[in-house]
Amino acid sequence: MTIWRGKHPLILASQSRARQALLANAGIAFEAIPADIDEREIQRASGLSAPGEIASLLAREKALWVSSHHPDRIVVGADQTLALGKRLFSKPSGRAQAAEQLQSLAGNSHELHSAVAVACDGKIVFETVAIARMAMRPLREAEIETYLDEAGEAVTTSVGAYQLEGLGIHLFERIEGDHFTILGLPLLPLLAFLRGEGLLAI
Repeated sequence: MTIWRGKHPLILASQSRARQALLANAGIAFEAIPADIDEREIQRASGLSAPGEIASLLAREKALWVSSHHPDRIVVGADQTLALGKRLFSKPSGRAQAAEQLQSLAGNSHELHSAVAVACDGKIVFETVAIARMAMRPLREAEIETYLDEAGEAVTTSVGAYQLEGLGIHLFERIEGDHFTILGLPLLPLLAFLRGEGLLAI
């Protein structure tokens, strides 16, 4: 069953399982078609340093790239940045970098900036950014090693080396922000936009 009222399924320009699960659980018919772009090069060339602006740029670029290849379709792009003060984090390349990121984040508060952009026929028709503030508890080296052992390869699939919907929940003592923002897709404002366009039955 779907509440989607578009002529064609929505396109999600993302490989993220978490984002795909959020749309599926919301009853939206969609296809996942990742954008073939070099995110780090786009970020470097932009000269941007503010985490929210970077997330917005990459969400737009993903949506626009897929939209240019799929005319007359509604395309959703999304991106998320993690900022600890002025330091920006990317997905860890392996266990050693994951451990280093967790050591830096432990005992501190960081921000997740989650951006979403909607494109149609090569134009952005909606975009927004939401912020979640995450307080990671102090962690002993042994606790980090145990977490890395248990979480396995999953630590390299998310910026900050954690997935809050899984074992990552054990790392935190306080969270400010909604669940959807933390998972990388500001779902409530996205649904409000789609509803306003007559694309949802509810």
